[in-house]
Amino acid sequence: MADVMLVGHCGPDAIMLKTVVQRALPGAGVELINDQGSLETALERDVVLLVNRELDGEFRSGRGGIDLIRQLSKAGTGAPMLLVSNFADAQAEAESAGAMPGFGKSELYDEDTTRRLRDAASRFA
Repeated sequence: MADVMLVGHCGPDAIMLKTVVQRALPGAGVELINDQGSLETALERDVVLLVNRELDGEFRSGRGGIDLIRQLSKAGTGAPMLLVSNFADAQAEAESAGAMPGFGKSELYDEDTTRRLRDAASRFA
């Protein structure tokens, strides 16, 4: 099973997301990634990226999570990426940049969120 990387999230949000991921994907490792070097290291293995719309940390992406998704897609990153944002326009932009359908913090405990996490992780089954 792939591990899940929480990319660019603050501590409190990471705790909430970790709970949601562990409920949806029992046994998956969950790590907080807040810098470009750690992200590049994580991408050397099978991982799912949950990318924050507004990145917290030190990343090369100048304008946020959607730009990071776009950069990783152009680089041929095989990791499934999901944007974490409540904004429908941001979700649409992330998908057009190469992300799978994501979810917002207001949807953490919805069945659709669980299904989306499982769909992303199933790419490595």
